[in-house]
Amino acid sequence: MTAEAVAEARNEGLDCIVAGGGDGTINEVFAAAYAAGLPSGSALGVLPLGTANDFAHAAGVPVDDLTAALRIAASAPPRTIDLGLVDGRPFVNLVSGGFGSRVTVETDPELKRRLGGLAYAITGISRFAELSATRGVFRAEGFSWEGTFIALAIGNGRQAGGGVPLCPNALIDDGLLDLTILPDLARAARLDAFSRLMREGAAALRAEMATARSSWIEVETAEDVNINLDGEPMLVKRFRVECRPRALPVRLGESALFSHPDGSV
Repeated sequence: MTAEAVAEARNEGLDCIVAGGGDGTINEVFAAAYAAGLPSGSALGVLPLGTANDFAHAAGVPVDDLTAALRIAASAPPRTIDLGLVDGRPFVNLVSGGFGSRVTVETDPELKRRLGGLAYAITGISRFAELSATRGVFRAEGFSWEGTFIALAIGNGRQAGGGVPLCPNALIDDGLLDLTILPDLARAARLDAFSRLMREGAAALRAEMATARSSWIEVETAEDVNINLDGEPMLVKRFRVECRPRALPVRLGESALFSHPDGSV
């Protein structure tokens, strides 16, 4: 459907294609538009109809006022955003890995429908006894880290899992990706760390975290690890993430995700 819409935009001057859904839908539509070659003069918009709507929240699109969201899609000036690629597979918002990614996969869809983002926290706490660390090697521009970790996040955007800021300083138009690694902790400290992460985001664990910012990131783990691309699960052992700068024109709200939130260049 997105490819058809892009063809219509190319032939008939359609100026905006709107993705109606959650983070997974936005990922699919934006990736398909990128692959099909969105023509000059056309842009993408967001109608937040998902469970957590993490990307919409962070991008200044009202999630409780669909009319206002459509007004942004119809009339806001387009701004170009970066796109992340995991071994060539696009993502718009954020890649998470380790325990948090497993929680996303295992959260009951009915629980998500009823409780929204809170469902992820409930599932995480209920499965916490099963948490295990993974050994990995991370490389980026001017950065190398090796050790055991509980969770990782690679952000083009800032938040996932129902509003948890995993990459709180990420910018969506700077040509770079933000890496956050939560190393393994003493077992007695894990639950407290997980609770703080869910409540306050990565900033609450700044002292424990390893972070980097780079146009590319390589990860290699000792065993298969769950990662999640904007809601789409993958099981991997080695992968490379690259940033494709200013790849897509999108109509979004005012947001700190942009290096110039007021729309200036």
